[in-house]
Amino acid sequence: MLTPGLYHLLFISSALFFIGVYGFVTRRNLVTMLMSIELVLNSVNLNFIAFNKYLWPNGLDGLFFTIFIIAIAAAEAAVAIAIIINLYRSHNSIDVEQAEEMKY
Repeated sequence: MLTPGLYHLLFISSALFFIGVYGFVTRRNLVTMLMSIELVLNSVNLNFIAFNKYLWPNGLDGLFFTIFIIAIAAAEAAVAIAIIINLYRSHNSIDVEQAEEMKY
């Protein structure tokens, strides 16, 4: 069976990154923006694992960084969902345009 090389993994990672950035920039829905941020974080995780496997195959640095990022992403998602729920309760919408008044 053919195993993917470093260039294949980097291509998939960059595609995930740019899909996440595109989704974050173009969407108005906060849940979709949160999912886009998760795509960006997953592309970073894929980079850590790929570079760890191909540059330092006996090390576990990439794995530890990935586990740390997954933990941070879980905490970030929990806080973001709590903010989205509170925004929906106060404005009956999760549109970004209506969230601008929360700045002040």
